[in-house]
Amino acid sequence: MKKLIKIVLVLLVVLIIAAALGIHFFLDSAVKKAVETIGPQITKVDVKLDSVSISILSGSGKIKGLVIGNPEGFKYKSSISLGKASLELKPTSLLSDKIVVRSIAVESPEITFEQTLSGNNLLALRKNLDSGGGEKEKTKEQTKEPVGQDASGKKLQVDDFLITGGKIHIFAKLPALGEKTATVSLPEIHLKDLGAGGNGITPAELSKKVLDVLLSESLKVAEKAVADLAKGAVIMGGNLGTNTTGKIGKTLEGVGDLFKKKK
Repeated sequence: MKKLIKIVLVLLVVLIIAAALGIHFFLDSAVKKAVETIGPQITKVDVKLDSVSISILSGSGKIKGLVIGNPEGFKYKSSISLGKASLELKPTSLLSDKIVVRSIAVESPEITFEQTLSGNNLLALRKNLDSGGGEKEKTKEQTKEPVGQDASGKKLQVDDFLITGGKIHIFAKLPALGEKTATVSLPEIHLKDLGAGGNGITPAELSKKVLDVLLSESLKVAEKAVADLAKGAVIMGGNLGTNTTGKIGKTLEGVGDLFKKKK
């Protein structure tokens, strides 16, 4: 009898472990699928994610290799690249309609800012956010899953979202100066209480909020850097020509016109 009880207990442990592993792998693949499905809907560009690993017991998780593509008309492959991010969630909330994420920490994102004579990629991506994942997409194909929701229809609450160590790689074609490059730091971005209260927010709504802030801050930093590049490049070459004042005025006026086009 004792031997039978031991066998039953062992089988129960094996079943529990198997179930936990099954949920673990299902959850990881579900998150990856959601990111790669919802991402392109709201950004209108390719979104790829290398891997997701979430422990349902501890509530901790890691995301690696998130890459957001560049809008059409720009030559670089990606606009945003996140090497890794960590998260902490409330395990019991996985069983409810609203998943509570205690924190998300994104480390050292790489932003590509590409300024051409017709505009820049980050502004184009931000405009995509305004038009992506809205009512138009929902009414086009009523038979499909609603835009911005996964199969389970779960909502989210993120208590703390932190982005640190970001860098912006700038590639700007400036009037009369050609292409200039630079790398500048992105200020820390700290968001709190996203989806707190009520039923929470959808993954698409969360993505839009975070990306909108990230793009806004990146644009501020990049535009200042481009203006500084124009000033520095002109001043450094000031002794090479006899019409330095005129060159500076025309170049900086051209830079100003580039940014006016985006308004």
